[in-house]
Amino acid sequence: MAFLRSVAIAAVLGLCAAALAQAAPITTFGTVSLSQNGANVNVDVDLASGVVFAETAGGGGALFLFNDSVGGSTITNMVATLNGVTVSVPGGLSGFTNTPTLVAGFGTFTAFVECTDPTSCVLGSGLTIDDLHFTVTNATIAQLTTANANGSIFYAATDPPLASPVPEPATLSLCFLGLAGAGVRRWRQRKGA
Repeated sequence: MAFLRSVAIAAVLGLCAAALAQAAPITTFGTVSLSQNGANVNVDVDLASGVVFAETAGGGGALFLFNDSVGGSTITNMVATLNGVTVSVPGGLSGFTNTPTLVAGFGTFTAFVECTDPTSCVLGSGLTIDDLHFTVTNATIAQLTTANANGSIFYAATDPPLASPVPEPATLSLCFLGLAGAGVRRWRQRKGA
């Protein structure tokens, strides 16, 4: 009987650890390089090996989101590549500034680049992009590297997807409920012995 209790407690702890590990953020989706060029900022988003852009509902359909703390900028010269070769995106790419977009777990971003035709960049569409390059006019690097209220500077809609940096409340609630139940059971058994 004691063996079964130990196994049950170990199972609850294992499930909680697994649930929390899944909610841990991916360390990096790749690199973002910014270079000031007069009144403009050139942005290069290079995804890590094995990671590709994929539009999702979580990012409002955008491929790459960032913050423009001042506004009044525009996004130009958008180019998508795969392994360093320019990729033709059906409908092209569009850039938007002064457009608040909420990404669950990562906060609100004010600027983004997306596929003009949202169906062309979804996972399984046949289009694969691993890098984005674009220019933000009338901007400084400081403007584009200001964190939002959640502490996020950039967000990339990728496959595999980025995990939320904070475990969902339901995951934490279930873990703590399971641990509390195991603790109460153990306490009752010791009290009755």
